[in-house]
Amino acid sequence: MTIPDGVLGIGEFEPTFEAELAARYQIPRLPDGPGRAEYLAERAAGIRVVVTSGRPGVDAETMAALPVLEAIVNNGAGVDLIDLDAAKRHGVGVSNTPDVLSDTVADTALGLLLMTVRRFGAADRYVRGGRWARGGQFPYTGDVSGLRVGILGLGRIGSAIATRLLGFDCAIAYHNRNRIAGSPYRYAESPVELAESVDVLVIATTGDHGTRHLVDRGVLHALGPEGYLINIARGSVVDQDALVELVACGGLAGAGLDVFADEPRVPTELLGLDNVVLFPHIGSATARTRRAMARLAIRNLDSYLETGELVTPVLRPRDR
Repeated sequence: MTIPDGVLGIGEFEPTFEAELAARYQIPRLPDGPGRAEYLAERAAGIRVVVTSGRPGVDAETMAALPVLEAIVNNGAGVDLIDLDAAKRHGVGVSNTPDVLSDTVADTALGLLLMTVRRFGAADRYVRGGRWARGGQFPYTGDVSGLRVGILGLGRIGSAIATRLLGFDCAIAYHNRNRIAGSPYRYAESPVELAESVDVLVIATTGDHGTRHLVDRGVLHALGPEGYLINIARGSVVDQDALVELVACGGLAGAGLDVFADEPRVPTELLGLDNVVLFPHIGSATARTRRAMARLAIRNLDSYLETGELVTPVLRPRDR
């Protein structure tokens, strides 16, 4: 086991990442709480690389307190908990773990869609609660085959979702910041235009300040009382208050949610609704995928320590 010079861990590491990292490196952690300021005062001047996994992430204040920071290695595809604007200002490189989780997250999206539209979770509870014997046939639900599905964010994960939905003869449309040349799918000029033209809106975009409340009340109204929302991106992308209101009053047909605005807190109003499927942010949570993510994150750390280059950079480090 190696104790790398100038490396600091921040946050509570995902268990697989913790184990994989511990097999190779012994990395000190930034204390959370009263000892944090003292730790930074004593050691900040020597910290070149931060390794992080999930909350609390690395904000602008933390970067400012690390004057020689060069790179942030993130175990995860999403970098919404890292202040990328601050990283750019300071010339700090940032890496993530793309690709290795795309299929697993796409599978989760498909599962959410099936469970939400066909109400499989509610049907299971119907049987377990003895209501089939007492109340008769479970109510009819919707079909998935042939649906019009809009994908907000046709990146690696969005594309993997679209590929799966083609097997259900779904008509696919998408919205990105820019149209994708050569894409076989219909492009919508805005989230509202996309929502008003589909039966199901799947959110697969990044979660950062640029996408905060991208799915606002107007988009949800455009989706309408017969429309379904599936979110496997980040809770911040959706106006959660508007979503809760609309699924509760019939303004949306239903929602399948793997992510929430203030995890692990879930709005209590959603807990009793049978037209909503709730997952505890498990989009990439398989043993194989988490191991692949951890190993890719460690490859980024290894590479930076050895060569000064990140394997999968979101931002490349700038000469300081």
